Amino acid sequence: MKSDAAASIDPRFAPVVDAFAKEKNITSGVMMSSFGIKVNKKIFAMHWRGQLVVKLPKPRVDELVATNKGTHFDAGKGRPMKEWVVIPSGKADWVALAKEAHRFVKSGGKR
Repeated sequence: MKSDAAASIDPRFAPVVDAFAKEKNITSGVMMSSFGIKVNKKIFAMHWRGQLVVKLPKPRVDELVATNKGTHFDAGKGRPMKEWVVIPSGKADWVALAKEAHRFVKSGGKR
C-alpha cells in the first residue's frame, strides 16, 4: 500500500491500515481532512474525528444504525449519505467492517 501520510495515522486506525498493507490497488493518505484508504482510487474507509467511517450497502448501514453500532455519515452538507456509516471506537470491529467495505467498493458498489 502506498501512503503519503503514514506518520499521521491515529493508533486506533492503525490496525485497519495494517490489514490492507499487502493488498493490491490500495492507496492511503489524507482525504477530506481525514486519513483514509482507497481501492482502485475509491475511498472505502477513513478515520474521521476519532471514529471509523466506511462505505457499505445501504441495508447494511441501516442495520448498523438500527443496532446502535453507528450513525449515518454527513459530510457537512446537511443530509446523511446513504452508503456511509460512522462507527465510534469500541462499538464494532473496525477491521472487519473495513474489510466488508473494501469488498463492497472493490466490486463496484454491488452486493
